[in-house]
Amino acid sequence: MRFSIQRETLLKRLQHVVGVVERRQTLPVLANLLVVVDADGVALTGTDLEVEMSARTSADDLVAGETTVPARKLFDICRALPDGCKIKFERSGERVVVSAGRSRFTLATLPATEFPTIESIEVVERVALPETTLKELMERTSFAMAQQDVRYYLNGMLLDLRDGGLRCVATDGHRLALAEARFDGKVGAPRQVIVPRKGIGELQGLFEIGDNVIELEFARNHLRVRRNDVTFTSKLIDGRFPDYEAVIPIGADKEVRVQRDELRAALQRAAILSNEKYRGVKLEVSPNRLRIVAHNPEQEEAIEEIEARTGVGELNVGFNVNYLLDALGAIQADEVLLCLRDGQSSCLLRKPDADDTRHVVMPLRL
Repeated sequence: MRFSIQRETLLKRLQHVVGVVERRQTLPVLANLLVVVDADGVALTGTDLEVEMSARTSADDLVAGETTVPARKLFDICRALPDGCKIKFERSGERVVVSAGRSRFTLATLPATEFPTIESIEVVERVALPETTLKELMERTSFAMAQQDVRYYLNGMLLDLRDGGLRCVATDGHRLALAEARFDGKVGAPRQVIVPRKGIGELQGLFEIGDNVIELEFARNHLRVRRNDVTFTSKLIDGRFPDYEAVIPIGADKEVRVQRDELRAALQRAAILSNEKYRGVKLEVSPNRLRIVAHNPEQEEAIEEIEARTGVGELNVGFNVNYLLDALGAIQADEVLLCLRDGQSSCLLRKPDADDTRHVVMPLRL
């Protein structure tokens, strides 16, 4: 087995796949990348048994074969080599020799037959949409995913596929983020799948801003994403996602319209004196005014006051300031609408003229 390739070309493909490989492994072969050389080029694959990433590229001086090599070591070697050099990769017995110029590295291998790959999946739905669209949907919602929650179905993102549209939804039980986009094409039947947190992170690192069209393949237990010469496959979380539409407040008719950047800056300042554990701030709404108040156990206090377009009489409600800041950071608009009902109900944040992005924050008793 042998091939030659430009450093930059190999490094780009390695950057795609090496993130999937965990530093601590239960199986030694999972610390390795599968390297397959055939007449069409070179394929590199990494997996942790839940998520798999495979990248293909063309190369020179091809001699077919396959093996596995230590992922991090190969990546670090490639990254440390000088720009513009050509790397030669050749297997010799149970070792692989990586050479470039006067540099030469000999790496241990493990048999390719030991490497666990997701061969084929039974695709039940296939959808094509712009890469930029899915990237933006995930950026607007991923922060709300739970981390190591016992409710395992919250440790990921819901992809809700319906005719003419796709929704990305995430929640940790204290806040919820929803973003949706329309696209051309028919869907056989509405589908909901939960992609694990790690898979969402790998996809976000993979996507770029541009005109690329990606293909989503929905299977019974897997989601596969094809992007040019990179293929991502993830097992799905087997669980029932909460009825997120029931969480979105109904009858939240007390609207407060404010400048997004002004509100973010005021919240950031008030947060400095908020309780370090609960991070609570109180929003005090009155006609054409929004007052933000924060306290801490040292009896310190922060008060911020900003202009707001609202006809609400008097309404006070507390929230975790970090949750509000996360939501504001995900709404790309000059102004934002805070929809409230009373002092014990959730707040719905969205753009004033659109509801393609909605964020719900649960109230906090202060």
